[in-house]
Amino acid sequence: MASSTLSPATHSQLCSSKSGIFAPANAALVKPARTHVAGGRDRVMKVSCQATSIPADRVPDMGKRELMNLLLLGAISLPTAGMLVPYASFFVPTGRTGGAGGGTVAKDAVGNDVIAEEWLKTHGPGDRTLTQGLKGDPTYLVVEKDRTLATYGINAVCTHLGCVVPFNAAENKFICPCHGSQYNDQGRVVRGPAPLSLALAHADVDDGKVVFVPWVETDFRTGDAPWWS
Repeated sequence: MASSTLSPATHSQLCSSKSGIFAPANAALVKPARTHVAGGRDRVMKVSCQATSIPADRVPDMGKRELMNLLLLGAISLPTAGMLVPYASFFVPTGRTGGAGGGTVAKDAVGNDVIAEEWLKTHGPGDRTLTQGLKGDPTYLVVEKDRTLATYGINAVCTHLGCVVPFNAAENKFICPCHGSQYNDQGRVVRGPAPLSLALAHADVDDGKVVFVPWVETDFRTGDAPWWS
């Protein structure tokens, strides 16, 4: 007895033409059956269709899928943000005041705020002692001969190769230990190889504390525009 194979498309056409309700979204079970006409000479193929629908609880719910995507995104974003915040805050300078000039409270050798009155009790006329200044740079706080704080601070970073320049009280000048550059008691360069004078910062007193503020005016030592601004 000869057999016949029907393609799925043929099955679909047969079922839709017969029942009128078949749709590709439904699973179709096609059961071919053979019948014989008397004499065995003619064969007729009868195709019976059974359509089954997909249960509703198995159909993807786009709303649920979008909700799951949002939950996954939130689960990733929260710990990522938690790691970025302290990392970013590491680069934010501390000790800022609320002034418009972007001042920084001076810190002493152990990291305490410099209180002007207390500082003058232990630092005499002509004293130049390192404190922490703008951007964390070592900056000299200057005491004038009349026992008042100078209105400027002197950045201790050598303009040659960046060494920290100590103040030599015996010679009343700053002398770089790296390559011998020299600056006068106000930080003006007097001998190379340093090409420029030491940078300046304003030294103000705010609420009793010494505050360094960026110096953007003319350099009073040279009459030139500040090279560091």
